[in-house]
Amino acid sequence: MFKAFTLGIEEEYMVIDPTTRELRSHEQKIVEQAHKVISDQVKAEFHQAVVEVGTRICADVHEARADVALLRRTIAQIAGDLGFHMGASGTHPFSKWEKQLITDHPRYFEIVNEMQDAARSNLIFGLHVHVGMENREMAIHIANSVRYFLPHIFALSTNSPFWEGRNTGFKSFRTKVFDKFPRTGIPDYFGSIEEYDNYIKLLVKTNCIDNAKKVWWDLRVHPFFNTVEFRICDVPLTLDDTITIAGLFQAVCAKIYKLRMQNLNFIIYNRALINENKWRASRYGIDGYLIDFGKEVEVNTRSLIFELLDFIDDVVDDLGSRDVIAATTRLMETGTGADKQLQVFADTNDLVAVTDFIHDQFLRGC
Repeated sequence: MFKAFTLGIEEEYMVIDPTTRELRSHEQKIVEQAHKVISDQVKAEFHQAVVEVGTRICADVHEARADVALLRRTIAQIAGDLGFHMGASGTHPFSKWEKQLITDHPRYFEIVNEMQDAARSNLIFGLHVHVGMENREMAIHIANSVRYFLPHIFALSTNSPFWEGRNTGFKSFRTKVFDKFPRTGIPDYFGSIEEYDNYIKLLVKTNCIDNAKKVWWDLRVHPFFNTVEFRICDVPLTLDDTITIAGLFQAVCAKIYKLRMQNLNFIIYNRALINENKWRASRYGIDGYLIDFGKEVEVNTRSLIFELLDFIDDVVDDLGSRDVIAATTRLMETGTGADKQLQVFADTNDLVAVTDFIHDQFLRGC
């Protein structure tokens, strides 16, 4: 029933100087060496201290896990041989964006020219999860419905409490940095794929964008592939957290699809309401309260996540992801990446120690 719901995972990693623990340009050496081993599964990013990897199209979460594990191991090995450390965190604990070099590429220069310091300061690291769709019509239907669950799963991914040497008070400050970009955040509801396509055409016609990839929402119907792309999450510390989050996104899509096949729909909520929950998730992670809009009350975030697990329970066996989804409970018990970073800082009062911890966790489970 759910064969169409393939997975693709993209992660953005930080390149760390092993002596200073600052972010450091690798002058694309890591990417160049990695191309010889994993071909087009690695690429440069906007800043030279970032490496992006992407899995192949994976049939299920276990295939995705093997692919992400291989990518993390490969990049870590190449980086180590070149004298770098790697890490996965939504922001670096103390590096200054003003010191970081932009990758020499016309597309990136164009972005800087248009957005200036909003682009230069965008030194952040995200996780993107693609879930395959049978067609774009189904993709827009599913995207409309799953918007409600974005804050729940985002809360589990929070992994960026520090920014330029400060404890920001947020579990995910990465989202606050990215908010400076246009066309970000929770997307609107679109009544059809034609309505969505017409919106994109209008932006291109009026010179707002030159292609649909410059729509950077937390969730989008991908402009070139038959996927729903989830873009809201910080890159997680560990492989296990990445695969759990990817499994949750896949399962939510499958559940909405199953309801559709039964001529049932999940209620559509207003973007402004969902944004309230996103703000709470970025501020408090899994330790705060989200709004249950059906009951119109605040509810402990962990309780709402358990409700989400109940909601998707009847699809996870068909997806082969029950063991991965079950790890959500462990994640809530041990804390998110942000919680763990904050604990290291509470124990050491040292952001260098936090950076070392991020590096130490990079290959955990791989």
